[in-house]
Amino acid sequence: MRNWIFIALIFFGFSSCRFQSEEDNGKITIVATTSILADGIRNLIGDQAEVISLMPAGVDPHLYKASVRDLDLLENADLVIYHGLYLEGKMTEIFEKLAFSKDLINVSETIPDSLLLRAGPEAHSVDPHIWFDVNLWKLAMQHASEEIIKWKPEWTKKTEELSRSYQKQLDELNLEVQQKTKQLNESNQALITAHDAFAYFGKAYHIEVKGLQGLSTLSEPGLRDLTGLIQFIIDRNIHAVFAEQTISPKAITAVVAGCANAGHSIKLAGPLYTDSLDSPHTPAGTYIGMVETNLKTILDSLQP
Repeated sequence: MRNWIFIALIFFGFSSCRFQSEEDNGKITIVATTSILADGIRNLIGDQAEVISLMPAGVDPHLYKASVRDLDLLENADLVIYHGLYLEGKMTEIFEKLAFSKDLINVSETIPDSLLLRAGPEAHSVDPHIWFDVNLWKLAMQHASEEIIKWKPEWTKKTEELSRSYQKQLDELNLEVQQKTKQLNESNQALITAHDAFAYFGKAYHIEVKGLQGLSTLSEPGLRDLTGLIQFIIDRNIHAVFAEQTISPKAITAVVAGCANAGHSIKLAGPLYTDSLDSPHTPAGTYIGMVETNLKTILDSLQP
């Protein structure tokens, strides 16, 4: 708690020294918390503003702690856009304070509760990984587009055009995922990853998914979790398990070793991109590219 009080004090200290604002140099700056979100927003606003990702590619947002540099970026941004659903973890307190002095958009706030998945009754138990259901990501991006237009009415025409174009691309992506996952729907395979990030993917595209850890990478798998997952893999003759880009492969490697000790050879595939894009200008460096890259990795590794 003391650390967050200290961060809050630093944060409010920056409020009097905005040196990179629209008023100062005419350049509009939008800060989006994750690389996935930043890519989506760039598709909505084009060259009307500079979009900066607060968290670099490859960073786990569940574990991310705001630095003084981050507070500087947030305070000097003209608009801050965040994912919500507790994806940003401890940064939630910062957004609550920012709301008093800054324009903010929470892209997930209008997604119906009936479409959200939960691991328990607590607020923080909502599964934030909505981007793995392309239809839910469409809803989030539509809401972001509408809020951006409210914030900058003069951007209406171009933002609406860009939003329609992006929504069409997402429709095509969703159709591609539906068609390709049909190959796995009739098999006995399941998608097994280091943490439980693919529940929306499984629900939307009818694939059984299991994670060794819970919704957040803050959780630690126990021996019972490990033993139960190994037995599940053996019983179902699963061909591969998957490492993730932002998570240490140590725990999922233990699953591979446990299967080998039980006489069941299994492939450690991946990495899959879950909470972050890959570096810019790579196949998984955009949201659409990330989904397509993950899909190819999953199909190539699980198909008999």
